Amino acid sequence: MQIFSTFEHSVYLELAITSLEKVGVEKGKILAVPLMNRTEERRLFDTLHRADGVSLFDKGAALGTAFSVIGAGVGFTLKWGPIYWGLIGAAVGFIVGFIIDYMMYKVVHKRKRILGGKKSEVVLVVECAKELEEKVEELLWDHLALGVAKVEY
Repeated sequence: MQIFSTFEHSVYLELAITSLEKVGVEKGKILAVPLMNRTEERRLFDTLHRADGVSLFDKGAALGTAFSVIGAGVGFTLKWGPIYWGLIGAAVGFIVGFIIDYMMYKVVHKRKRILGGKKSEVVLVVECAKELEEKVEELLWDHLALGVAKVEY
C-alpha cells in the first residue's frame, strides 16, 4: 500500500516523518520530494492551445459597443458624422475596457495570488503494510497534510 500526501515545507512535515518511523514504517519506505513552484508570471494573452480563463477582451468589447452607440448618436450633430464618431467611440471604449481589465488583473489578481491559500511544497510517499494504513493516514492528517491519497497495488 502506498500513501501519498502533500505538505507545506514546515516543521509539521518533519514531525510527520518522525511519527511514521515511531509507528513502524521503515526509514527507506518514506520518500519526501520537494516541488518547484512556478516562478514565471502567467501569460496575459491566451493561445489556441492554452487558455487560463482570464480574458482581457470582455470589458473592452462591452465598452466599445456602448461608446460606439453613444459616438454615433452624438456624431449626427458633429462635423465628421455618425460613422467616424461611432468608430472613434468603439476604439476609445475598447481601449478603456482593456486598460481596466489589465489593471484589475495586474493589481487585484496579483494581490489575491500572493495572499491566497496554502501551496503544496512537498509530496510525501509512504509505503506501508495494509495493517498500518489507517494509522498512517490518521498521522498524516494530524500533522496538517494538505491532501492524502491511497494506492493499493
